[in-house]
Amino acid sequence: MYDLCLKDCKLHPRKGLYNVGIEQGKIMALKKTPLVADKVIDIKGKVILPGLIDVHVHFRDPGLTYKENFKSGSQAAAHGGFTTIMDMPNTIPPTSTARFFKEKKEIASKKCMVDFALHAGAGDLVEIEKIAPQKPASFKLFMDLCSDEFLGQVFEKVSSLDSEIPLTLHGENQKMVNDCTKKLQDKNKNEAFDYSLARPPKAEVLAVDQALNLSRKFQQKIHICHVSTSRALELINSKKIEGVPASCEITPHHLLLDSSEFKKWGNLTKTNPPLRSKEEGISFPLLDKIDIIATDHAPHTLKEKEKGVWEAAPGIPGLETVLPLLLTQMNKNNLTLNQIKNLLCENPSKIFNLENKGYIKEGMDADMVVLDLKLEGKINPDDFYTKAEYTPFSGWEYKGAPVMTLSHGNVIMEEGQIMENKGRYVYPD
Repeated sequence: MYDLCLKDCKLHPRKGLYNVGIEQGKIMALKKTPLVADKVIDIKGKVILPGLIDVHVHFRDPGLTYKENFKSGSQAAAHGGFTTIMDMPNTIPPTSTARFFKEKKEIASKKCMVDFALHAGAGDLVEIEKIAPQKPASFKLFMDLCSDEFLGQVFEKVSSLDSEIPLTLHGENQKMVNDCTKKLQDKNKNEAFDYSLARPPKAEVLAVDQALNLSRKFQQKIHICHVSTSRALELINSKKIEGVPASCEITPHHLLLDSSEFKKWGNLTKTNPPLRSKEEGISFPLLDKIDIIATDHAPHTLKEKEKGVWEAAPGIPGLETVLPLLLTQMNKNNLTLNQIKNLLCENPSKIFNLENKGYIKEGMDADMVVLDLKLEGKINPDDFYTKAEYTPFSGWEYKGAPVMTLSHGNVIMEEGQIMENKGRYVYPD
């Protein structure tokens, strides 16, 4: 007798229909034969994937909760099929001290309805050592905001810890970004497209190369966030072949949009790093060289997005659009369901050491998303749970979407409706 049975599920890439037995929040059986359970949900032959894992979100809590908080952000996550998220440290105050890290974890424990981890800020060398026992997902460095000297110091400090905590990096060269921005502002350049010129592809390539060299020097595991250029991606892969302990992610907007979108959407497409030209950016044939798709879910108010190009807040919300967008591309044969599973479930679990996540196997957490691969519609911000009321994907037609999300065997989203749930910190004490 199980607590719950999910009846008649397609478990890609297995053939036929399976029944999933769940007990005390864990997957306990995967059988083609009938299972006896207190409750049975008929999946009716739909595809089930492991609950998605987003290793890069900005839930703005604390300090900026008018944009998002752990409640609204995690509702958006559940709506989009995500059961685990990892929140970035650039809040107010930044999560770069042991005290503020602990306080944010307590806030999230009360509000977050999906499982979560926290990235720690690497803003203070002394505090890095104090934060480490609290098990952050990583220490995050914004290379566009720090000096070369401090960058090297952080690598040395984190590599000296008795842990496997990685460094995650926003890879844009500080000096080049500052110089290019000043030149454009001095010339009174103020179109949305000009922002992409202020952060040119070379700024990313320089920073990524520097990070990879430091990773090799200190044998420090790194994860490079939101890679936006094919040149940087090629550099990462060449160094990985040489044994550098590195991984990388891309975002849905860098995959599906290019810099021509500035003409239509203006600052709604402003993000760091900026959208690239089709020639310089990331395309579907490159997906096999990418480890993770992460949304970099970065909500702002419309008022903040509608300011001038240099003052408008950079960031695009993504938790509720990524699965419909990718499933649509799958239906167009631009990628496979197996790639979606690898990029959004299995690889995030491996890279960030999530022992019970990312797979539908006996003994794993019963975190799952049910997909309707034939469901059609149009992306509409009015349907979002995030506080962000915009997306450059507004009006895009989709075919394929999540219709149910389960966390530890509890249904937390069904047909777009969100149910209450209490998320847990993913790294056990």
